Amino acid sequence: MERDGKPKTSRAQPRAYERPRGGPARQIADLMPQIGRTAFRRFGFVQSSVVTRWPEIVGEQHARVCMPEAIRFPPGEKAEGILQLVVLPAHAPLIQHVIPEIIERVNRFFGYKAVSRVKLRQGEVKPPRAREPAKAPPSLKPIPMELGDSLRDIGDPELRTVLESLARSMGSKEEEGQ
Repeated sequence: MERDGKPKTSRAQPRAYERPRGGPARQIADLMPQIGRTAFRRFGFVQSSVVTRWPEIVGEQHARVCMPEAIRFPPGEKAEGILQLVVLPAHAPLIQHVIPEIIERVNRFFGYKAVSRVKLRQGEVKPPRAREPAKAPPSLKPIPMELGDSLRDIGDPELRTVLESLARSMGSKEEEGQ
């Protein structure tokens, strides 16, 4: 009871919904570079794209025999670092001769003198993923002869397109099975 003799009714007003801290919702594609960035920094990479774009930086031939392992910078610096490479043992002398070229290409990729030295470690190198040649879309694949003649008589263009697509896919499966 309150002092004036009236009973106290404590009904709190419902609070308006507030979104939890963290800002608006973001797409997962926007978050992925940040997730990968922390993992790469832990292992010595400032920029994860050096690893993912290594074949573009040094060329396909060198990318098959060496991979970047880490970039170590002096404390408090982001320049004049040491690039650590893993090299197949048989190719180490070759890579030793092209180190100045690798340094130049990596620095050109960064846009400043990020790397001043390269340290080699012999070990196993996973080859970069082979790029698969692009397959022709189904609309450009030829229709098998025996099926193509019967589809000309169909008057509805939408139905004819669907049946042609089905015929193309059946033709490609028969070719793969042979």
